[in-house]
Amino acid sequence: MIARRAGCIVAPLLAALVILSGCGQSPPAANQSSEPSAPATTVHEPTTSEPSAETATGEVATAATDIPHDPPAAPPEEIVTDPALWPSAEAWPMGRGSPLATGVAVSQLPDKPDLLWKFTAPDGAFETSPIIVDGTVYIGCLNGYLYALNLADGAEKWKYHSELGFYASPALKNSKLYIGDAEGKFHCVSAATGDLLWGFASQAEINSGANFHGANVLFGSQDSHLYCLDAESGKEVWRFAIDDQIRCFPTVVGDRSFVAGCDSKFHIVDLTTGTEVASVDIEAPTGAAPAVGGDFVYFGTEGETVLCINWQNPQVVWKYRDPKKRMPFRSSAALAPQLVIVGGRDKVVHALDRASGEERWRFVTKGRVDASPVIVGQRAYVGSADGRIYGLNVDSGQPEWEYEAGGGFSGGAAVAAGKLVIASEDGFVYCFGQK
Repeated sequence: MIARRAGCIVAPLLAALVILSGCGQSPPAANQSSEPSAPATTVHEPTTSEPSAETATGEVATAATDIPHDPPAAPPEEIVTDPALWPSAEAWPMGRGSPLATGVAVSQLPDKPDLLWKFTAPDGAFETSPIIVDGTVYIGCLNGYLYALNLADGAEKWKYHSELGFYASPALKNSKLYIGDAEGKFHCVSAATGDLLWGFASQAEINSGANFHGANVLFGSQDSHLYCLDAESGKEVWRFAIDDQIRCFPTVVGDRSFVAGCDSKFHIVDLTTGTEVASVDIEAPTGAAPAVGGDFVYFGTEGETVLCINWQNPQVVWKYRDPKKRMPFRSSAALAPQLVIVGGRDKVVHALDRASGEERWRFVTKGRVDASPVIVGQRAYVGSADGRIYGLNVDSGQPEWEYEAGGGFSGGAAVAAGKLVIASEDGFVYCFGQK
């Protein structure tokens, strides 16, 4: 059993070693589509400028000049099958906010958010993102508990126990919570009471947050399958297999789901049949969520790259790689109107031009940035392993707010009802807003 998540790293199988640090190779999938993959063509790999010396914490290198202040675009009507699945002023219903995993909030925050409360999980550690619905914060912890907390004051409403704890973020639909655990069990729990409604057993740890398509719920597992279950009963509808683990959140656009896998491929899956439409070679494994903006998908990889893929004409449009300091990207990207904002293991928050992949600015922290940014108005909020949460200007990368928590951050924030909620690796949940 894998006890800790350390990212998708393909490594030799050692017979005496039972704790793996990442994506191991799995047997070939029996039910994978036999359709040929679309060719992957790197159109642009920018050679970006870098500061002449190692920068100190908080220093920004920028090539940004005039970046438009367009508001975040509303999702096209044809893909909004259920408005309750999208972020609103009062809700953040899944780990990256929406079925497209864009990490963009509708709610606003004060210029200088205050700490409103802090919840302590006994013997806990958080490596995931919370959600917020109906004045309640829901988050899974590695101490074995899924917590429901009052958004107003952080008081515990209920907790639900699973033996090995949770790496995945919960998702909420129709008053039901859906979440997978480290043992491979997928749980459907009453959002009101925390009672188990049904469970489904996959064969390996679940890092993937849940998404939805019609009456079905989707999630990936380290057993190499994307599962589609009836959301009401938990009955399996279909499963789709790849050649290695699935750790990413499966984004959904209409009848398509996008899976960036530990098999070093980007998969487009037909949600009506559970079969593959196309795949693109991405040259390295990943567990990052594919963030969707129009016809394009953005995510980072263990191969030290951030990719833009055209999913309508499946191929790589551009590929970003830092020419000097090459480290994996485990953070999921947030999409501003003109920028892709993503954290790296190089301790840097990178802002890339969505059209070209050229770096517009970078913000240097003192720790790896595995946490996923969230965009709130003209700021991107992101936690770092250096124990700080940063509020960065989207246009320039300049820091406009900062909070030093002490413990590092691996998960992203949830933003709703004028509050930002984020949890740390040393077992605390923080809520910020206006006092």
